[in-house]
Amino acid sequence: MENPIKVSVSKHIGHIVLNRPEKRNALSTELVEQSIEALQELDNNRDVKVIIISGEGPAFCAGGDIAAMQTLNGAGDITAWMKKASHFTKTIIELNKYAIAAVHGFAAGAGFSLALACDFLISDKDTKFVSSFTNIGLIPDLGLTKLLTERVPLPLAKEWIATGKALSGEELYEKGLINRLAADDVVKEAEAFAQSFVNASPLSQGYEKKLLNRVGELSFESALLQETIAQSLLLETEDHAEGVEAFLNKRKPSFAGK
Repeated sequence: MENPIKVSVSKHIGHIVLNRPEKRNALSTELVEQSIEALQELDNNRDVKVIIISGEGPAFCAGGDIAAMQTLNGAGDITAWMKKASHFTKTIIELNKYAIAAVHGFAAGAGFSLALACDFLISDKDTKFVSSFTNIGLIPDLGLTKLLTERVPLPLAKEWIATGKALSGEELYEKGLINRLAADDVVKEAEAFAQSFVNASPLSQGYEKKLLNRVGELSFESALLQETIAQSLLLETEDHAEGVEAFLNKRKPSFAGK
């Protein structure tokens, strides 16, 4: 059996490719477990500055594997599966490094959740994003209710979830959910997008990602405090010293993540 994901590193970019094309990359236990492990390994790899998640074949991810879910036996099995699958999106959000979803074909159900869990979203204009849970008598999961309502007004999120409407990449781009529309290959577009920040200090990026992910929960005073703590730590790093020296000497900095 072919591995459910493919992992590689090139030019400081870590790639995770969901690799169940015959199932439209629907989530299986093996795919989820191996993806979480790969994300953690790439996050700890100093040569990797950004992570791109994409899908093999005609789609990014069709959501949960409905056929496999039918084999779950009782509330215990179902709860264990939901915790495992939800840990996938939680791992993406908690990475120290930025993650980019390169989405093509369609992202349905939990696939939509995975795309929104990433820090940046690249798609072509015809890709379909679907919150399809209501069509099979379920509700959004893997954090979709939170991830979607953080990005669009509540009435709009309710409409999309209640109707299960298929939304094009072009529609989501107009609503501000997508960072770039790809004219051709979404992975190549994601790689080009990553180049705009791949050489930044990984330490500062880690702090800024965590702060930005929490900013909606913080009061202004709390945000100021978190900024002050992070800035105080970063001012003592080798990366900051390198950045200042590079600025004064009018050259590009070479950050080591120290």
